[in-house]
Amino acid sequence: MADQQCTCGCGGPSRDAFVQIGTRPERKPAAVTATHPMAHVEVPSGAFLMGDHSGDRNLADGETPVHEVRLDAFSIDATAVTNEAFAAFVDATGYRTEAELFGFSAVFHLAVTAPDQDILGAPPQTPWWRGVRGADWRHPGGEGSSIDGLHDHPVVHVSWNDAMAYCEWAGRRLPTEAEWEYAARGGIPGAKYPWGDAEIDQGEWRANIFQGSFPRENTLEDGYLTTAPVRTFAPNGYGLWQPIGNVWEWCSDWFDPRYYTTSPTQNPTGPESGSTRVLRGGSYLCHISYCNRYRNSARSQNTPDSSMGNAGFRTVSLASEQREPRG
Repeated sequence: MADQQCTCGCGGPSRDAFVQIGTRPERKPAAVTATHPMAHVEVPSGAFLMGDHSGDRNLADGETPVHEVRLDAFSIDATAVTNEAFAAFVDATGYRTEAELFGFSAVFHLAVTAPDQDILGAPPQTPWWRGVRGADWRHPGGEGSSIDGLHDHPVVHVSWNDAMAYCEWAGRRLPTEAEWEYAARGGIPGAKYPWGDAEIDQGEWRANIFQGSFPRENTLEDGYLTTAPVRTFAPNGYGLWQPIGNVWEWCSDWFDPRYYTTSPTQNPTGPESGSTRVLRGGSYLCHISYCNRYRNSARSQNTPDSSMGNAGFRTVSLASEQREPRG
């Protein structure tokens, strides 16, 4: 089982990369409600070949071998969960995210909006990240930022544990990694991207990634330094908006780079245990010169309590499948 932390610099450092300044107190349980405010789309049952077909794989991530997977039909959010939807959850339950409880989260250096005394340092292997005191879902850049005017942007600075708490409240679950990839492909077998194999900037920008010289200068050719509204660009063949780019999305599975060699064919749910959870889709920090993980098959990972300014989630209905993540 893999025990290394996230190796993708655009995916964000794990929480233990910074000096921890807070502890996680006991929480009251989140109440379950029948209302989930996000629009969803139906993904039909079927089989697909999971894994990298393009040759652009990252070997350490375990994107191969390509293997057949068969899935039952499921209903998935058309977009990542928004700030507006997450605010409804917080208002209903009083929930505090792990970024709030620990007192800090990871912010890309060009997006920091905080005084120098709030900067807790930068991980040596990914020095473009900063640990920022006071950065959380309401303050994505730190103390001087807010989500005013960003109601339709994806919520960020949410850990896997936070996403699971939202799912409990909403009567939903996180997608399995196989469900996520099947839905992201939009019915196009073997394609590199949700729209096919055309490159991301061919003709027009098709997703929100980093342009310019990473990590020093973003030329903003697609219009965004950080997150874009969840219904930006165009949906794929199943009606999913931005499954790649914009924000990484948590999946229910534990991460193991060797899992594809033993994965069951029918409705795989990932390894029995692990230390990190799967993230999919890439983010606004992916750049071809450094991180090409804005592809259907690309994988990343982080610890369940880690949060960063470029990771969110979308959910799946419980009605079609009652598979719960292990652990």
